[in-house]
Amino acid sequence: MAKRFKVGDHVSWNSEAGRVSGKIIRVHTRETEFKGRKRHASEDEPQYEIKSDKTDHVAMHKDSALTKVGD
Repeated sequence: MAKRFKVGDHVSWNSEAGRVSGKIIRVHTRETEFKGRKRHASEDEPQYEIKSDKTDHVAMHKDSALTKVGD
């Protein structure tokens, strides 16, 4: 089973610009459209919307791309 994150968790991920961190603002457990692209999500493999700490950018990633920061 995949690791689980929840809204409010502080996480980091790799981007084209390097390592980025932010807070999870929404958890998707059903297929959804994000920035014009279909994103597959399920209860077993959720997708997480994350708002960057430094900008207003919002990204969406699977839990396998995320690392929890702090506690």
